Amino acid sequence: MTAVPIPEPELTPAELVARAVALRPLVREQQDESEDRGHYGEVLHEEFRRAGFYRILQPRRFGGYEFDLPTFFKVMLEIARGDPGTGWCLCLGSGHALPVAAHWPEHAQAEIFGTDGHFVAPHSARGAGVARPVDGGYLVSGTWDYCSGIPHSTHFIGTTFVDAADLGVEPAAVAFIVPRGQYAILDDWGGDAVLGMRASGSNSARIDDIFVPSHLVVPFDWMSFDPAGGTPGTRLHGNPMYLGRLLGFYNSEITVPVVGAARAALDEYEQIITTRRTTTAPHMLRYQRHDFQQVFGTALRLVDSAEVLLIRSAELAMEQCRRSVEGGSPYTLKEDMRLASLVHQAGALAAEAVQILFHSAGSGATRKGQRLQRYFRDVSTQRTTFAVQPITTATWAALSYFDLPGNPFASL
Repeated sequence: MTAVPIPEPELTPAELVARAVALRPLVREQQDESEDRGHYGEVLHEEFRRAGFYRILQPRRFGGYEFDLPTFFKVMLEIARGDPGTGWCLCLGSGHALPVAAHWPEHAQAEIFGTDGHFVAPHSARGAGVARPVDGGYLVSGTWDYCSGIPHSTHFIGTTFVDAADLGVEPAAVAFIVPRGQYAILDDWGGDAVLGMRASGSNSARIDDIFVPSHLVVPFDWMSFDPAGGTPGTRLHGNPMYLGRLLGFYNSEITVPVVGAARAALDEYEQIITTRRTTTAPHMLRYQRHDFQQVFGTALRLVDSAEVLLIRSAELAMEQCRRSVEGGSPYTLKEDMRLASLVHQAGALAAEAVQILFHSAGSGATRKGQRLQRYFRDVSTQRTTFAVQPITTATWAALSYFDLPGNPFASL
């Protein structure tokens, strides 16, 4: 099978991160229009494409750079620091090259990544719709919400259930992938449709009786599968990263924008306290007074800790994949849930930092168009996501740790 050309074969992870840093001012400059539109526009899309951000985790065989998870999240953190919603949209559009490379067979991957290797796809992992078996594949119908990254997508990945009523068995969860043109993108995101993350491109997708061939449909057992035999990805690409253990990774995707928002909030707060004077005597620049110093120092500690946890969890995931593939201890759901817990803690620390900074910045920060207000809205919206609820996720982690029944991921 002919390999797909890589745009810049000598590109390094450090250069990729530097490009993200350089683009951050442009991303920040376009915050307002990205919010109103519901996603970043064509100018940024083209910049991201040229920079190689969509190819970070994509296999080299199919035109990607095949860099590691820490590199991917470092790049996404820089973009999210420019605008959390844009970071969310880019991260969840570009990151799903990983599950495709891990879980779909070789001939499907060749078809999906195509002849030029440009690939962008959201994955709506919550099961919806139905797949009815027909000769050679399935007829798929349904509506999937929160398809973050879909405005610039080349494909859509959905999770659905095989209609097995005639077989007298429970419907099986499967993941399918279809190219653009076979799904409708609904106009239900952006503007005032939601409180925050308005630039995240989290529109819904609708499919009406589209035929999906069997090779583009795989079992959705990505959280609970036995990793002992590897996956299509580890066997095809020879890279342990493509073991496809994804609970920690998927939680990291939705945590990156919060950590980026916290770093952005710290940037904005620093600008406020170094340019504005105190309202009460003794009058001085705010950063020179103890109470503002304490707020800044506390938030700085929280943000630094959140970023370290996020990147370290990605490093640990790489190590677990390597050990598992090389015949060491298997990368089990239990281990994946512990890494997801680290990610949840990173998100909690980052959210706390944003709250502290917002409450200390003064009422001017609450006005429409103020960046701190946007970051506060973005973080507040992310914290409503069911996957990051602290009591629930802590219970799931304990169930997994003690091998008790009731872990919802044990059958996925």
